[in-house]
Amino acid sequence: MLRAFLRTEAGGTSVLLAATALALIWANSPWGDTYEAFWHTSMGISFGDAQFSLDLRHWVNDGLMTVFFFLIGLEVSYEVRLGQLRDRRLIAVPAVAAFGGMLVPAGVYLLLNYGGAGAGGWGVPIATDTAFVLGLLAVVGARCPDPLRAFLLTLAIVDDVLAIIIIALFYTENLSVTALITAALLLAAIMTLRWLKIWRAPAYIVLGFALWVATLESGIHPTLVGIALGILVFVYAPTDHKLLLAGEAVQEFTSEPSARAARQAALRVQRAVSVNERLQLRLHPWSSYVIVPVFALANAGVRLDGETLRAAATSPVAIGVALGLLLGKFIGISLGTWLPLRLGWGVLPGNLVWGQLLGGAAVSGIGFTVALFIVELAFEDPALHDQAKIGILAGSLLSAALGWLIFRMAWDRGGVCAPPEAEPAEDLPTTLAVPVGPGDHVRGPADARITIVEYGDFECPYCGRLHPILEEILRKNPDVRLVFRHYPLRTLHPRAAAAATVAEAAADRGRFWEMHDILYDNQRFLTDADLEHYAAELDVDPWSDVARHVARIGVDEASARDSGVRGTPSLFLNGVRYEGGHDLDSITRAVEEIRESA
Repeated sequence: MLRAFLRTEAGGTSVLLAATALALIWANSPWGDTYEAFWHTSMGISFGDAQFSLDLRHWVNDGLMTVFFFLIGLEVSYEVRLGQLRDRRLIAVPAVAAFGGMLVPAGVYLLLNYGGAGAGGWGVPIATDTAFVLGLLAVVGARCPDPLRAFLLTLAIVDDVLAIIIIALFYTENLSVTALITAALLLAAIMTLRWLKIWRAPAYIVLGFALWVATLESGIHPTLVGIALGILVFVYAPTDHKLLLAGEAVQEFTSEPSARAARQAALRVQRAVSVNERLQLRLHPWSSYVIVPVFALANAGVRLDGETLRAAATSPVAIGVALGLLLGKFIGISLGTWLPLRLGWGVLPGNLVWGQLLGGAAVSGIGFTVALFIVELAFEDPALHDQAKIGILAGSLLSAALGWLIFRMAWDRGGVCAPPEAEPAEDLPTTLAVPVGPGDHVRGPADARITIVEYGDFECPYCGRLHPILEEILRKNPDVRLVFRHYPLRTLHPRAAAAATVAEAAADRGRFWEMHDILYDNQRFLTDADLEHYAAELDVDPWSDVARHVARIGVDEASARDSGVRGTPSLFLNGVRYEGGHDLDSITRAVEEIRESA
């Protein structure tokens, strides 16, 4: 889900950029007056004497963008239940970073505008534009590893949620109590359908549209409806029962192809995946390639003639927005990342270095979609409106340039979970950098002639396949011992770090290998509740002395990097990198060759 999201968001950036350029060209062309005239064209729906009408810009901002925020709700729901946000150790750092990345830009803006006509625009520089950031990271390429993309995506999700809360609390005027009560009743009706497990799409569409209208009439911005409905959509991991039924249906179609069997197989496979994931798959392209670019076309147009640029150059609104995005985001996210790491509140995904984190903090100053959205809510004065937009463009361009510069100087470190033939070609060390010592986890005789060092990840499927093979090799070769070192790929396997921590807690009780085997035997079940259950079976306190265990895991990760490990599983035989296949015959031959040459 993470990789699909990244590809879609990054791919839509070119369309978003083209829409932004078209809006600017249109607004600055000889026909520039038609830009505002077009977007103020009214369009509505009438039922007898009742009429509901908005201009085109409001249909885009209040209507289409509700779908955009609905997708954010879907992402939040998925990440909390199945994705990266389910691991509290991985949430803490980007969550605090997101908070710092909103608080400091708002403070920078208010330093220049407090008490002035533009004071209400403090919310403009607080939000990061996920699409533009991911698009730039795609251009940066190898200098931005997957762990950093995962960190920034988590930060962006928290950032979006906080931005929506700010919109609801501070940019809502003239509440209508009647409409608000109606909206609450409609939301309750939707929740009741969900509780009763009634899954009729037309019912949800009708109630959802009615809820949107009621929320719009209440004075609260209807984007809040989008994120609320997205969070309510069910998300679940495929159960073994559903996977079995899907497999049986596919097998039936393979053995006896027919239209009926094809339909049954398609239904069973579809039902194995949650509605949340199916909706994300269908709506993400529409959001990235249509909705957000149309929003940019409707809102990014601003006159860039000499008069407006001179006014913006001395405008506290434009300067406040630009500095808030450029410096406020950079300082806020950097401090917000350093603080929880310093206090031991959480860990980072993967093996990130500060150069990469600072580059990520810089590019997070690209504020566009939500920033333009708040401009429409914060300013009624057309002059302030245009100055804020110019500030957004300037701050975003400068943030992109700063991020690019930092990435040019940053050291790239990444990790992959892949079979050996899929590992990238790279000039890596061929020997083990850190010899086996008394602090290692060793299975087998201390005086063994052959030592296999494995860098592994408890959630990596290839490590799981290798696990019984290594056990068989130990069983058949009494002169071989196995050393296990941790290399959790946090961006790909959000439970791997937690599992490693619990394994270290078991090691304190002398039961590392028992926990090691349990974890590999239950790779699909590594939630906090699962880990606590396994720990209870071994009479282990899973979360005792977490900081020390994280540091111990970090020692293994450092030795892996120094040894040229870039993925899991990685093996070293008697201190030399093993380059063969990860099957029983290949590893057995390598062991015999070492034995014969000794």
